[in-house]
Order: sequence, then C-alpha cells, then structure tokens
Amino acid sequence: MRTRPVLVYDGDCAFCTSSVTFAERHLRPRCEITPWQFADLDSLGTTRERAEYEVLWIAPNGAAHGGAQAVAKLLLSAGRGWSVLGALLTLPPLRWIAHGVYRLVANNRERLPGGTPACGLPADRRPQPPAASSRSAR
Repeated sequence: MRTRPVLVYDGDCAFCTSSVTFAERHLRPRCEITPWQFADLDSLGTTRERAEYEVLWIAPNGAAHGGAQAVAKLLLSAGRGWSVLGALLTLPPLRWIAHGVYRLVANNRERLPGGTPACGLPADRRPQPPAASSRSAR
C-alpha cells in the first residue's frame, strides 16, 4: 500500500508540465508526481480516460480527487500559506467556482503561457517523439 499521495498529470501537455514544475519548485508538495503516460493507472484505481480529462490526486487509501479538488489537495499538502488556499478551494461556493475555472483552463490550455497547440489535441492525436529504437539506428 502506498504511503504518499500521487499527483497524476498529462506529461504530454507543456502547460501541465510547466504547472507541475512550478509546484515542485515553489510549493514543494508532499506527494509523488507522475505523468499519467508513465503511471500504472490500474494500481492507482483510475482510468486513462479520467487521467486524460483532468489532473488527479490519488490518496494513499485510493480515494481519487480530480480537477480543482486535486489542485486543492496539492495546495493542502504544500503547507504554509498554500494550505489555507487549498482549504478554501474545498468549501462551497469557492469549490464550485474553482471547478468552473479549472474546466476553463483545462479546455483552453493550449492558449495559455507554456501551452502548445498539441495540448489541445486528444492524447491519441498528439505528435509522438521518435521511438528509441529508430534513434539508435541512426
């Protein structure tokens, strides 16, 4: 059984990756952070469809929180002043507002700083880097 929560994000999205890098540097959350593309989603108790749709916070007991509530859990784990903001995001009506803002950002991430046009494509239509075997053949 896991002892630390896991934050699962879209590693193919430049905006998501930039956001996670910011969180790691400045918030220093107490969790593991992994792109869904490299996560064992079955063992985390979630699906690829859900991981493609939203960032996920998987608690050690297996409880999954998505979208704005995953961000709230991330902030709560960071401590200091960040935890106050995280706690506020769990309370109505801020919870509802946070959900709307999260969906707005998620649906437009390719237009935001750090985003690329690929961020707006479904995961199965994004450009893929060359396979390792084709690089070693050169």
